[in-house]
Amino acid sequence: MDTPDNKPPTFWQMLHSVMAAAFGVQSGKNRTRDFTHGKPSHFVVLGIVFTAVFALTLFAIVKLVLLMAGV
Repeated sequence: MDTPDNKPPTFWQMLHSVMAAAFGVQSGKNRTRDFTHGKPSHFVVLGIVFTAVFALTLFAIVKLVLLMAGV
């Protein structure tokens, strides 16, 4: 049976790690957990999805602001 220290990170832990890394505030403890127990492919896919959602959100906000400004 796996101990809590040997379990791979959950989806929410990986999402938190990707968001923290994107903004440059990842803790050493979480980074160590991710590199020790996480699969790189999961972080790459989640990072790409996060980046796409973030970019599309910014694009939508800019379009909304320009629409409301009458440009």
